[in-house]
Amino acid sequence: METMQQALAAAATETARVVTAIRDDQLPAATPCADTPVAALLDHLDGLTLAFRLAAEKRVGGTASASADALTPDWRTRIPQRLAALAAAWRDPAAWEGDAEAGGVTMPAQAMAAVAVDEVLVHGWDLAVAVGAPYRADPGATEVATGFVFAATGEGPPVEGLFGPPVDVPAEAPAFDRLLGRTGRDPGWRPPAG
Repeated sequence: METMQQALAAAATETARVVTAIRDDQLPAATPCADTPVAALLDHLDGLTLAFRLAAEKRVGGTASASADALTPDWRTRIPQRLAALAAAWRDPAAWEGDAEAGGVTMPAQAMAAVAVDEVLVHGWDLAVAVGAPYRADPGATEVATGFVFAATGEGPPVEGLFGPPVDVPAEAPAFDRLLGRTGRDPGWRPPAG
């Protein structure tokens, strides 16, 4: 539990750092998520942080849409606040009891926390690479997310709708690059020129 809490806090802190530095002129930029510009991915991150916080609190709510038009004007402060609240909610021992629900899916609370780590960590990278910012993936968060992703996908094709088709990444590549590849991302992705 403590390792997972640290992983979520680290991923939330790094992703918040990226979010606060995104400029308004970067909102239309492409991301590694097909047909999802930065503004839409920020909207998605905004909703999922609320949904996973409520899951920790044993409440249901929040949506993880991905619409540039739905991004709130205060996103630059709101999303980091929601990321901090998400990490804080999972520090409560009661969050780890029984099941948790987010996005219409119910699973054991520990598994739900691992999904939250993966979502925050990988989408943080998506945003960083889209705007040309550095991203420091925490090794503990990478380990937690990798455990979830490989348990969810096994050696076969990804679960429908969960991740894109895997990208081949060399076995000797860094752990975070292997995680990105398994979630359907090319670790070498860069925004299209122009």
